[in-house]
Amino acid sequence: MPVKIRLQRHGKKGKPFYWVVAADARAKRDGKYLEKIGTYNPNTNPATIDLDVDGAVKWLQNGAQPTDTARAILSYKGALLKNHLAGGVRKGALTEEQAEEKFNAWLDEKAGKVDAKKDNLAKAEADAKAKAFEAEKAVNEARIAAAAPVVEEAATEEADATNEEE
Repeated sequence: MPVKIRLQRHGKKGKPFYWVVAADARAKRDGKYLEKIGTYNPNTNPATIDLDVDGAVKWLQNGAQPTDTARAILSYKGALLKNHLAGGVRKGALTEEQAEEKFNAWLDEKAGKVDAKKDNLAKAEADAKAKAFEAEKAVNEARIAAAAPVVEEAATEEADATNEEE
């Protein structure tokens, strides 16, 4: 039975949410699956991915073929790297400890990159809010300045009218 690691679409129209599943290649896209490996939510920035890396590696070692998008997700979370390192351990090029050390170092580096992106997004959002606040403040000050002379002119006209009557 040919097995594929692919995405199953869930969620409502315009708000997709995906399950990463191992399924028979002949099954429908949203049909029967063998095992749910994780979830993928592209609606957040950065996209939220929860993946059972060990489960994905097990399916890859058993011959499951990921689709293009699933391959990108597996690569992003390190499942393909872990599968590659496990192959090196089987061939005797690495020990289990060395492979685990390399994988953990990669995970730490990847987490740093993701955190940096989140920080940059938060900073950009804060800057945009500050800029919008300054623009709104300037508009309010202009509106107040425009309204204040009208009141002074009306008061000046009343004073002139009173002076003429005398």
